Amino acid sequence: MISALDLCDLPSGQTQRIPNTRNAIAEWTETLAPDVLVVFEATSGCDDILIATLTERTHPFSRVNPRQAREFARATGVLAKTDRVDARVLAQMGAALDLPVTRPVSPARATLADLLRRRRQLVDMRKAEKLRRLSAGHDDIAEQIDAMIALLSTQIRALDQRIKSLIDKDQTLSEQTALMRAVPGIGPTVLAILLGELPKLGMLCRRKIASLAGLAPHARESGTWKGARRIWGAVAERFAKPSISQPCPHLAVCPRSSPCGTGCVPKTKHRRPSSSPSLASFSSSSTL
Repeated sequence: MISALDLCDLPSGQTQRIPNTRNAIAEWTETLAPDVLVVFEATSGCDDILIATLTERTHPFSRVNPRQAREFARATGVLAKTDRVDARVLAQMGAALDLPVTRPVSPARATLADLLRRRRQLVDMRKAEKLRRLSAGHDDIAEQIDAMIALLSTQIRALDQRIKSLIDKDQTLSEQTALMRAVPGIGPTVLAILLGELPKLGMLCRRKIASLAGLAPHARESGTWKGARRIWGAVAERFAKPSISQPCPHLAVCPRSSPCGTGCVPKTKHRRPSSSPSLASFSSSSTL
């Protein structure tokens, strides 16, 4: 968790630093006009206090992709990178571009994201312990590792039950769950990850949500040259796309008559495909 926030106000260009606390952020927002858009980078949980405070005060904000902010800085000739420079770049980005106002997620979806984050941590810990179990040289060490694996598995199952209960109690999440369950190959774990890591699911068209999830092939063309289209740039690169790839072997072989089978590409025999065809077919069939 970051301890301070660097701020930049336009058109004056003055910068300041405030503590990353609810009281400090609330006092700062009182100095802003109601129509002033607050622009900041997504920082994987470090901006939770800022988002919660702005949401409580119903102040508009735009949470931008850090990669896009850095590319904007380079495009404007700013190569240096410090917290103060980043604050000024974000302010200029908000003034130059028509950034969309970020819709705050519901409390249930925010809780779901926290539970999924913890579940992911436990799964990674269990995976590491299983690898250590393979190289355990003594029986007592192996027993300790087995006990730790059993404990982690118990905690993961408890989290799964809590996640299921949370989804069932929330009307919006339960409605989206019913829609996604109609797609073959979507299990409860993948379903929960999609709901938690892609809050815009159901708000965008199929092409935009597929691009956001990193499943839409992007064109690479210049003049007469046409390169292979590749999937990249996922907002949930580490979480959503690896989870989506799990049911895709089923989707890749389903027949054309199946709702999820339209657009599937046959497997190549003599060369490695440039991108997973099952991912492309999934993006075109199972968006809401």
